[in-house]
Amino acid sequence: MTASVVIQTSFLGDTILTTPLLAQLAHRGPVDVVTTPAAASVLKGHPAVRDVIVYDKRGTHAGLFGFLTMRSRLREGRYDTAYLAQGSLRSALLVWAARISERIGFATSSGSRLYTTRVAYRDDLHHAARLLLLSRPNGREPTESEMRPSLAPSAAEHEVVDELLASRGVQADERLIALAPGSVWGTKRWPYYAELAQQLAVHGRIVIVGGPGDRALAKEIVAVVPNAVDATGELPLLASADLIGRCAVIVTNDSAPLHLASAMGTPTVAIFGPTVPEFGFGPLAPVRAVVGHESLACRPCHRHGPKRCPLTHFRCMRELSAEAVTERTRSLFLTPDALV
Repeated sequence: MTASVVIQTSFLGDTILTTPLLAQLAHRGPVDVVTTPAAASVLKGHPAVRDVIVYDKRGTHAGLFGFLTMRSRLREGRYDTAYLAQGSLRSALLVWAARISERIGFATSSGSRLYTTRVAYRDDLHHAARLLLLSRPNGREPTESEMRPSLAPSAAEHEVVDELLASRGVQADERLIALAPGSVWGTKRWPYYAELAQQLAVHGRIVIVGGPGDRALAKEIVAVVPNAVDATGELPLLASADLIGRCAVIVTNDSAPLHLASAMGTPTVAIFGPTVPEFGFGPLAPVRAVVGHESLACRPCHRHGPKRCPLTHFRCMRELSAEAVTERTRSLFLTPDALV
């Protein structure tokens, strides 16, 4: 059996979308993953991963010494193949310096000259499908089930969530409705989550998910729905995934909780403003819907989300009303006969 290593040091969502590739490679032999400190924990216990190698390229492994340390670590792995899911020149130099004989990545990557195999970057596919094609020399496009991401919260994460919900007085039979109001990019944050929470609270207990940086947004929701469960910054990543997996539906921006929900199979309403799902990062949950301002000529304006609206009006988000998102959520997921 051959051993392979996957280099994925992009954002958390990218790491989650790499799991279908990991699952496929695991059928061929042991798979290790090089990823960031922030994303490493999300792969804990994943059945397709033998080892997670943390590459702190802005901290411990910064500079030449850090690069050489990581190079030595990869040499020790005696890998047959490296898959460059993140295509920077530094990543390409790393696997080349580690003397990994087969190096596979996208032809559009900045480090592609150091690859032994270059795979076309398909703009027309979801990013999970693009990543899967790195391991498919025949180019066969994956089915939807093949490209759905996966995570493996353990009993420990389940217990942590049990304790959190119990501490907030949530009953075992209560319907949970998750809201994820945050995003690293400000222009991806839809501004009406508090109004949405008020309108959806009659259908179940509101649960707010996100990181420590989302606490101010959560406070705005709790101010109008006092019994909402504020879980922002309270849970490790896999525990957050476990919590999302218990919810009847999640309403989320184009951000990491969207991909956590895809991995957990949670029905998803995804709000897209400056970005669009056609970039390849839309929801993959079996039941899903996308809400966006389809009539705006200025959409999309950025692949990741600009720091501020280039035209200053922010209409792509401001003109998506809470009533419209509420109605989409109710009609799809919260009707009496909804399969949630």
